[in-house]
Amino acid sequence: MTMNVAGASICDGELLVRGEARDIQLPNTEHVSQISVDVGGSLAKVVYFSRLAGTKGGRLNFRKFETEKIDECIAFIGRLLDESMASRPGHEFVIKATGGGAHLYYERFRDNLKATIEREDEMECLITGLNFLITEIPFEVFTYSEANPMCFEETPADPFPYMLVNIGSGVSILKVTSATTFERISGTSLGGGTLWGLLSLLTGAKTFDEMLEASQDGDNKNVDMLVGDIYGSDYSKVGLKSTTIASSMGKVFKKNVDKRQFKPEDISRSLLYMVSNNIGQIAYLNAQAHGLDRIYFGGCFIRGHPITMNTLSYAINFWSKGTKKALFLRHEGYLGAVGAFMKHRSSRRNSRSFTLTEQLAQKLAATEVADLDVTLAQDTLDVVAAEEESD
Repeated sequence: MTMNVAGASICDGELLVRGEARDIQLPNTEHVSQISVDVGGSLAKVVYFSRLAGTKGGRLNFRKFETEKIDECIAFIGRLLDESMASRPGHEFVIKATGGGAHLYYERFRDNLKATIEREDEMECLITGLNFLITEIPFEVFTYSEANPMCFEETPADPFPYMLVNIGSGVSILKVTSATTFERISGTSLGGGTLWGLLSLLTGAKTFDEMLEASQDGDNKNVDMLVGDIYGSDYSKVGLKSTTIASSMGKVFKKNVDKRQFKPEDISRSLLYMVSNNIGQIAYLNAQAHGLDRIYFGGCFIRGHPITMNTLSYAINFWSKGTKKALFLRHEGYLGAVGAFMKHRSSRRNSRSFTLTEQLAQKLAATEVADLDVTLAQDTLDVVAAEEESD
């Protein structure tokens, strides 16, 4: 069975569970026997395929779990496997796993799931997943600003080169020059895990989503020291507005100030600005050094959160004077899991169904890529039978 992405679309008409990504409809794909999991330092992300009752096609489904609750993730995958095995008794199944947790929790996955666990390189999966989403899924990529919150991008004729800033627990910055060529050019330890950790210490929020929600109601000027607090006005000579942050959390250290006056929501907004501004400036500096104008931001840190996206967009636009663009994705947290999903051997046999490889076949001059035909074993869920590996 061929994975046909013709007519693929994001399921916008359905009620969205808070914090989850929308499914991707594949109306011309009946069966895809694959499942993948990307286990990071904070979150584990699962991608799988399911049939739509009464229709020809199916959909890609997306689920995430906190990594500290990895057993819940494993139990969920186990239920998917049980359903699939009911329709294909006697088959040995393979799960593609990526991320650091694919190594850290390998034995736990192996011992608790009735499947072979195959580990894939994290960076390769990120790029494979991003390439698929930006070239094959309409209305996936967008820019963000307060004036125009979601402006969708056209699919580029040639997506390369570009830079990926993947913001998970930490941050990795990758320069991508072709479908198979990339390098990690930078990164920082100040990422989503930093924000989550600090807010856990300083506020009563228990989950990352609670922390982001609290920041919506916060006012950072109650916590941050602004340019206006120092100059009393704008510092026009160097282009700094009075509202520009001069020192994150700079008002907290003042003597004779009751620390209890600082509200959790103000602290949340201040720290969100601090981490996002830092990532935005590092991203710009790397893009400038490597001559890259398209900057994709991925990772579960973003979660479609307006303040985060606006801060990153503003930083890139400000420092580049409008010459570089911050690009976001509607499935930003699932790049690695989608890439691992595509790494099943059956997905790589023929790329005639995938526009990206057709566009790049001549460039890569790889016969196996040009002749590839994405033949997939038949199944109701995205688990691949190990017997296909022996074909």
